[in-house]
Amino acid sequence: MAIIIAITGGISSGKSTVAALFSALGVPVIESDQIARQLVDIGMPAFTAIVNHFGPRVVRANGQLDRAYLRQLLFNHPTTKAWLEELLHPLIYQESWQQLKAVKRPYALWVVPLLVEQGWQAGTERTTVVDSSSAQQLARLIERDQVSPEQAQALLALQCDRHRRLAAADDVIDNHGPRTELLPQVLGLHQRYLQLAATHVSKVENR
Repeated sequence: MAIIIAITGGISSGKSTVAALFSALGVPVIESDQIARQLVDIGMPAFTAIVNHFGPRVVRANGQLDRAYLRQLLFNHPTTKAWLEELLHPLIYQESWQQLKAVKRPYALWVVPLLVEQGWQAGTERTTVVDSSSAQQLARLIERDQVSPEQAQALLALQCDRHRRLAAADDVIDNHGPRTELLPQVLGLHQRYLQLAATHVSKVENR
């Protein structure tokens, strides 16, 4: 089994951009957000559970979940977040590890926004945090999701604070500057992780 490098960071911190750079180097990337989207596709058990819980208003005309409506529920009803997490997080964790265990490359990236909040570091080799300021996250989130500043701030408040995340980091990718500054950092970490993977294989073979 490949060693697992967990990538985390606040919302709109640049995790997907960093993951894409690793992917371009041939590194397998498993994204928990993508798994979550697949779990709530039309007809999936989690989709059915959400519709049964919240009613038909949560479904758009095309039959898919109305994510904007769900977001409003998260803002206005604190119990919504807890209910969705109780439903989805065990499924996301199980499917993530099923995919990670199937990887045949030296190492794999597991991109998990709520890694620290959920305490999911167990079994991973290192925790890598993509770090940017709260102001940058807000600006990117407003532009990306077309939400109001108030909504963006509320979304940020749903995650743990930056200092707690950084305290859990083994490695930090600085995303305060232009995107061109990311690739050198990724290349350096890529070499480090390949070395860690080689050491891991050697230890396993010598047991």
